[in-house]
Amino acid sequence: MKLTHLSEEELIQRLLVKDKPAVDYLYRQYSGALFGVILRIVREKEIAEEVFHDAFVKICSKIEKYDRSKGKLYTWMVNLCRNSAIDRTRTREFSQRSKTDQIEDFVYENIKLSAEDTASDHIGLDKLINELDENQRFVLKQIYFEGFTHSEVAEEFDIPLGTVKTRLRSALQKLRKKLS
Repeated sequence: MKLTHLSEEELIQRLLVKDKPAVDYLYRQYSGALFGVILRIVREKEIAEEVFHDAFVKICSKIEKYDRSKGKLYTWMVNLCRNSAIDRTRTREFSQRSKTDQIEDFVYENIKLSAEDTASDHIGLDKLINELDENQRFVLKQIYFEGFTHSEVAEEFDIPLGTVKTRLRSALQKLRKKLS
């Protein structure tokens, strides 16, 4: 039996008893919006699909944790999906993957190297990075070349997290200016 309309209250009640048509209805009604929230955060369709699957299973299996007094069902589901996506971006695998992608995007997008120039791009990038002040250069190298996250740099080198982010942002702005 395919459900066509359920009130939020009816949907919650049916999900609490693990009613399969209610799960199907939930998926049909909300999957697009929830997937969109995740995709905006992780930015890769394949990873977003994995995160969505895990989050949807969590929504269905933990529906009893939903508290009506704290907001609508949709808001709870969005927050659960959003948190799952953010958690995924904090994994070492994701950060390693995105660090590599980000530096390549930064170099190729801003310098606009042609295929024959790729062998010399490292030399040009080193020269630009060495023109940064010591603190900016250190943070940039730790994050983009050593594989640290912002939090790991802050913790490992006893630098406030806000300072790490500010130094990195300043470094990237200086590099963009020099490249344009």
